[in-house]
Amino acid sequence: MSVQRTISQVSSFLVFALFTGIAPAQAQSYGSNISTDQAKKIAAGAVAECQKNNWRTAVAIVDTGGALVYFERIDDTQVASLKIAIDKAYAAATYRRPTRVWEGAMAKGRIAVITLAGVVASPGGVPIVSGGKVIGAVGVSGATGDQDEQCAKAGLAAM
Repeated sequence: MSVQRTISQVSSFLVFALFTGIAPAQAQSYGSNISTDQAKKIAAGAVAECQKNNWRTAVAIVDTGGALVYFERIDDTQVASLKIAIDKAYAAATYRRPTRVWEGAMAKGRIAVITLAGVVASPGGVPIVSGGKVIGAVGVSGATGDQDEQCAKAGLAAM
């Protein structure tokens, strides 16, 4: 991890802690990065759930640092959802919490969260936890936030 990225994350944490009122990340620490095989299984589960419901989405799996490990999209998914899925996964991995948390903070008027680097205030980004440690995250975009999260969770269940 680069020094600049570490400084950015520390700065984000300080703003987060001081202004949002949201609890710090769960007690989970980072583990070894997700493998490509694990990422493919999660993506397959997420895509299957989306296809079952006829939702055109993109699915991104990232490692603990937010680097893309695996990506898949369903035909005719809106172009904007490709980047949004990656952004949701990045936010869930680097903050070690579901992106739904940010939506809740915004709904409570805690708009300072929008100043935090890499925040996506929409459900659909969920950390991937193995052995009590975050090993990456899944991000889904293309349907509603709740539907995106439903697909992400289905992907986790397939792991």
